Amino acid sequence: MNKKSRLLLVEDDPNFGTVLKDYLILNDYEVTHAIDGNDGLAKFKNGEFDMAILDVMMPYKDGFTLAKEIKGLNENMPIIFLTAKSMKEDVVKGYQVGADDYLNKPFDSEVLLYKIKAILHRKVDSDDNRYQQFEFVIGNYQFNSKLRFLTLNGETKKLSPKENELLKLMCIYLDDLMPRELALTRIWKDDNYFTSRSMDVYVAKLRKYLSNDKNVEIINIHGEGFRLVVRT
Repeated sequence: MNKKSRLLLVEDDPNFGTVLKDYLILNDYEVTHAIDGNDGLAKFKNGEFDMAILDVMMPYKDGFTLAKEIKGLNENMPIIFLTAKSMKEDVVKGYQVGADDYLNKPFDSEVLLYKIKAILHRKVDSDDNRYQQFEFVIGNYQFNSKLRFLTLNGETKKLSPKENELLKLMCIYLDDLMPRELALTRIWKDDNYFTSRSMDVYVAKLRKYLSNDKNVEIINIHGEGFRLVVRT
């Protein structure tokens, strides 16, 4: 079972904070709710988190100040600001103190989910050396993701950008499950019916490109994702 990502939610509106916390928990996150800036800093110091989601307008300590203190303790901590303030200078200030994203209230909760997923995946990428690799061997194929070249017996096909990203992700997860949701949020930046159908088209193209080696197969794991398998 995959480990749940841990979120620190700092929101002083008790009703909104409780609703948002419950919504995030329903979407498989572990959530700690703090009710103001001081409480948020104390909980951050006493816990381990993968992301902080901060309201801007709070008593005792505003979100910008709290973000600076959090970054002082962990400069790599991703931060999303939630705010009713939409002035340009406030948005700029948010990014200046290290925000990864900024949502104006009221906002679509699904949009927040997509932003959380995208930022957490970027963080995983930066921490995972596998994403820095660009040369792969797939059975009798050589794949260079930097050049987007897929080569077999001296013949090279140049892949489209999405074909390239999808095949690289499958190579990173070689012989293991590549989650459908991960590919959609990383490559298509969205996870809905239309992007899912689009990905299926690209998977079919990759199957065709790899069909000249009978030991290579892309297996569909229903409802979960795909496995790139190389049989020996």
